[in-house]
Amino acid sequence: MKSQRKNDNSETENRLRNWLSNSRRVVIAGVGNPLRKDDFVGVKIVRNLRNKVSEAVYLIECETVPESFIQPIEEFKPTHILVIDAALLNLKPCSSKFIEPTQLAEQTAISTHALPLQIFCEYLARTTGAEIALLVIQPKDASFGEGLTSELERTAKHLTSFLLKILP
Repeated sequence: MKSQRKNDNSETENRLRNWLSNSRRVVIAGVGNPLRKDDFVGVKIVRNLRNKVSEAVYLIECETVPESFIQPIEEFKPTHILVIDAALLNLKPCSSKFIEPTQLAEQTAISTHALPLQIFCEYLARTTGAEIALLVIQPKDASFGEGLTSELERTAKHLTSFLLKILP
């Protein structure tokens, strides 16, 4: 089972590397509820990246209100926007998946909070002309409480290291 999760995550990493290969200005928006344990993984990854990326990368801790950051995203004039969020994917905990916003409706993935991410992404695609994608991660525990589970903490560290290698 662990090798299956590794294979799934390798596919995710390959797709993400290819997607970012021609990026010049990247927004990374971490989405998640700080009071829902593993749901906070998107924001945790953004925090892990803080002070480690170039000026070509704009990091945003959206928490549960990504729509509040539309204007600063538009002003940054990104070529790519990556939204990182926890989602119920019916996969093993800590598995990640790279999806395009158009796949949101097709996915059985259900966000662990009630955000209209598809509308957010569609709007930004229209107003910025940027390529937009989501990196979604299966939580282990999204119940009330603070702090990631140790498994998701390791996943967040791994994805942070990977992003640092491929970001402009």
